[in-house]
Amino acid sequence: MRAFVPRVVLVHPQIPPNTGNVARTCAAMRTELHLVSPLGFELSDRYLKRAGLDYWPFVELYCHDNWEAFLAVSRVHGGRLIGFSTSGRHLYTHIAFRDDDWLLFGSESSGLPARTLAICDATAYIAMAEPGVRSLNLSVSAAVGLLEARRQLGHLDARPPADND
Repeated sequence: MRAFVPRVVLVHPQIPPNTGNVARTCAAMRTELHLVSPLGFELSDRYLKRAGLDYWPFVELYCHDNWEAFLAVSRVHGGRLIGFSTSGRHLYTHIAFRDDDWLLFGSESSGLPARTLAICDATAYIAMAEPGVRSLNLSVSAAVGLLEARRQLGHLDARPPADND
């Protein structure tokens, strides 16, 4: 595992392109991606690969057979479990992120299971202006949460974009 954390964890993701997009974000941010089975797709899925483009070699990917297997790994490595959910208790920008946090995101259809949220050290929500919208897309939520954590921790000092003028 990389020395730099926080880490992104997708618990029971169902839609291959969403997971591929999260993988691409993790590659760009040099952030570990942990997938907790059961998954709603095979890792060989062409839509998963397409969404991640040619960045898969840059993804530090860990797959866990189930929630209990992931939990055992997280306990060995330490750190807090931060669950992102529409029912979270804290606005995500109000959480003081730490380098050893595990940022947990649930499946597209049901979010994180109640038993998972119950053992999280903190739960976060991403505010939305329109009450008629239930939630943001999984890949958007993961990017928002990860980038805020990195911003707070001072880990956004990567190269500037190329000059396109």
